[in-house]
Amino acid sequence: MINRHDLPNFAENYLVIEPLERSETIPSTWYTAPNVLNLENECIFSAFWQYAGHLAQVENPGDYFLTTVADNPVVVVRDKDNLLRAFYNVCRHRGGPLATKDGNCKVFQCQYHGWTYLLDGSLRGVPDFDRVELFDKKDYGLTPIHVDVWEGLIFVNLSKSPPKLHSFFDGIPERISPIRLAEKKFYKRVEYRVQCNWKVYVDNYLEGYHLPFVHPELCKMLDYAQYVTEAFPHYSLQFSPFTDQNNVYQDNDGQAFYYCVFPNFMLNILPGRLQTNSVIPISHDVTRVVFDYFYDDISSQKARQIAEDDMRYSDLIQLEDIDICEHVQKGLSSKAYHRGRFSVKRELGVYHFQSLLKETFRKFL
Repeated sequence: MINRHDLPNFAENYLVIEPLERSETIPSTWYTAPNVLNLENECIFSAFWQYAGHLAQVENPGDYFLTTVADNPVVVVRDKDNLLRAFYNVCRHRGGPLATKDGNCKVFQCQYHGWTYLLDGSLRGVPDFDRVELFDKKDYGLTPIHVDVWEGLIFVNLSKSPPKLHSFFDGIPERISPIRLAEKKFYKRVEYRVQCNWKVYVDNYLEGYHLPFVHPELCKMLDYAQYVTEAFPHYSLQFSPFTDQNNVYQDNDGQAFYYCVFPNFMLNILPGRLQTNSVIPISHDVTRVVFDYFYDDISSQKARQIAEDDMRYSDLIQLEDIDICEHVQKGLSSKAYHRGRFSVKRELGVYHFQSLLKETFRKFL
């Protein structure tokens, strides 16, 4: 257990979950105090499933890619028996990296001193260790990490006994049917660096309250009057039909689904397109947001042009969000702000996310 007295503003009353109509927002120091991220890395990012990548990155035996979870380097690999595995990207000798970029290999060789490991994690070769006493290679295999797949998306979990991954997505495939996310094809990855706390970005994602003021173009695409938020045990959903105005989706039926799966993973589902985004803290006031774009068709020139148009449109929205989030971070750091209130009509998603934060912190404090 972590000593609550070592952290700012984790008094008992800040962890109480009140009904939405009476609730206040979480305190500003949860966004601005550097040591809050240490707690989050331990009880949130190490404990909950984290998006790592997609199956297209590890199609063949020996394919691997790198990621980072709660400041821990991770490698995801398909072994020679076609099993998907994940390990800490850390040699058991003196902590060197097994790999420094994505690739394909038959064995992992530490880039520091050359220790080699089979793709199942077992230690194979230890140069110049013949005179070392009481050393058994069986005791120094790579440290495994839980890995699982949902709809073609790969997730890892650093905890010892994680809950089942699929339980976090219960009901989503049925809700979006006949859309099938696993059939969509990866197209491109785009990353943004934002000068704000990761929770500022998530809060902003979780409400349409700001749309008329920050995203006037998006309001031409989405019917704001029919913009609805629903909350579920592990995620919230925002959805809206399209307007009749000219936009990149004007020739498509259906609606937009925006899922946020606790704590930091989003599914943005529009006709013909899946966009995932992971919100990853770099520090208490710097965040990396990773977008992966998937489409029904990426084979033809016309399909790729549609994808590029969609990505350009999305980039405009992201730049607007980044600008407002960076301003909000400054406001949260000011002497003028401590806690706020929620719009019952428009901020259910933010309330739901912050309630899950409180619930998680209470288990550790």
